[in-house]
Amino acid sequence: MVLNVTGSFQLMKSLNRSLVLNIIRTETQISRTEIAKRAKLTPPTVSSIVSELLEEGLIREGEAGASKGGRKPILLSINVNNHYIIGIDVGTEEVRAGLTNLNADVMALHRKKLVPGLKAHEFMEIIEELIETILHEETDFSKIIGIGIGMHGIVDPERGVSVYAPHFGFEEMQMREQLEARFHLPVKVENDARAMALAELWFGEGTDASDIVVINVGDGIGAGFIVKGRLYHGRDQIAGEIGHMIVDLNGRQCTCGSYGCLHTVASGIRIRERVLQELTLGRKTAILDLVQGDKHAITGETVHQAALQGDAYAIEVLEEAGRFLGVGITNLIHMVNPDKIIIGGGVSKAGDFIFTPLRELVEKRVMTKSAKRTEIIPSKLENKGTMIGAVTLVLAELYDYSS
Repeated sequence: MVLNVTGSFQLMKSLNRSLVLNIIRTETQISRTEIAKRAKLTPPTVSSIVSELLEEGLIREGEAGASKGGRKPILLSINVNNHYIIGIDVGTEEVRAGLTNLNADVMALHRKKLVPGLKAHEFMEIIEELIETILHEETDFSKIIGIGIGMHGIVDPERGVSVYAPHFGFEEMQMREQLEARFHLPVKVENDARAMALAELWFGEGTDASDIVVINVGDGIGAGFIVKGRLYHGRDQIAGEIGHMIVDLNGRQCTCGSYGCLHTVASGIRIRERVLQELTLGRKTAILDLVQGDKHAITGETVHQAALQGDAYAIEVLEEAGRFLGVGITNLIHMVNPDKIIIGGGVSKAGDFIFTPLRELVEKRVMTKSAKRTEIIPSKLENKGTMIGAVTLVLAELYDYSS
């Protein structure tokens, strides 16, 4: 029997099955006997569960393991390419939807630009169209076990609701309810930065740590906190909104209505705004040459390219953003003292132009010698972090990781 509907998915999550599945996942290859020992289950119980999982195609038998006397045991592993998940990354300018296997390897990718002024129903139509495109390409619909969404803004994952998406102006958008009714698949919805944090914990730079902060620095700035291996949301689902951490009391007004937020000094939008302002004032820079004089074509990537060519102003802009990020990260280290801080998003691609001044400020301002050495590194998931995180939301349910 192949599982593909919400009721079957809940059956997959039965405690012992999920326990066995998670042991196989974390060990990569393991025998039935070892599973029984790790899970503290009887061999007949493990044998029965393994038989079900083999029949459903979730696991597979592989090579024989080393013998400890008697017949060599058959090793079990996750059958990663027999089931799939749809992951959706909602950015401020486009939506990207991918199909992945159970190892979060992206098998197909589609994207759609978002035009300014979209209504909520138009936005949801775009999401549905992208899902439909993937479903039409995947001939065996029954192999898809769920849909995960990393959504811009404030999200209530318990209800599957986009509470407030500031860039779009959407409020109380019932994403899970609408998509489950349409596609009859389980849907998980989470804030994009928290989804990225989950991706780093499972598949990225955070696999060896239990307390991490993952920061997404793009057009906006957000973070996901992993505490003792679990996502931390806060009472009102706003934990991680570090873009609205105040770092300059005399600063510019932010979109949230406050002044001097980190978003106003270190986001991709602010980097572009600052360059445009200085160009208007007659600042000489190679940035304009890279876009053949078209100011509207300037992006954060343009600024990075100019910096790589040695343009003094481009370097100045990126280093200032890095220092302000350093202020924010210093505050985070003093508040949550994580094992590791991982930074992703478009701005992080500027590399040492951002990370060198950031680390220098942290080294100077953090209180203790040990905390000064907090590892601060770029993500290696590149621009797939949020999508992989969205997929991981479904995987966490499959393996009952939250229990």
